[in-house]
Amino acid sequence: MSKSSTKPPPPRPAPRLYLQTPVVDDPIPLLAALPALLAAADIAAVLLRLAPSDPRTLTSRIKALAPIAQAGGAALLVDGHAELIARGGADGAHVAGIDAMQEALPTLKPDRIIGVGDLATRHDAMTAGEAGADYVLFGERDSHGERPAAEAIAERLNWWAELFEPPCIGFAESFAEANLFAQAGADFVLVGDCIWNDPRGAAQALMDAAHAIRLNQSSEDKRSAESG
Repeated sequence: MSKSSTKPPPPRPAPRLYLQTPVVDDPIPLLAALPALLAAADIAAVLLRLAPSDPRTLTSRIKALAPIAQAGGAALLVDGHAELIARGGADGAHVAGIDAMQEALPTLKPDRIIGVGDLATRHDAMTAGEAGADYVLFGERDSHGERPAAEAIAERLNWWAELFEPPCIGFAESFAEANLFAQAGADFVLVGDCIWNDPRGAAQALMDAAHAIRLNQSSEDKRSAESG
């Protein structure tokens, strides 16, 4: 067997960051902070969480934030509120569970993104993928504030990445989890409170998160070059 035929497969591309916002009531602080945060790291998308309000107010908040995210090179997705996405100028919605996805699909497709989380079983994830989800999310907390162990989330990400085409996202609650999920094959790593609660500031935390998801990539690139 020739040496060239035994080369390892090329390393997976490094995942990109997906930034979840705090729950937004007054959008002004986030409007002021977002441009610098998007410049601090490679952020593919922003997931906007909205405090409860009437549809008109919610739409106004989306309209205020969407162009800021998009100008920084990130898609703006909204947590829920699929009926407001087009009116607010957002790029898509993230919904929880299969039922919510089936309800939102006619509103969002084919022009907008629909991502799906709250997928308790592998069957749920496969159902979402087959129905047209643009991504599946693993690792968020449930309504009781519980989630699987990080290793179990990584295993689910690896299973999905090996078998299915739609991107998979790991919800990391620490930089160590961000690195673990990157190694497991996540296409994107969602970060939220670990960024906003960092005492050094969100920009520095984002830079550290970006470094964490690329640590394994650097090692794989080195091994690939050495084997070549």
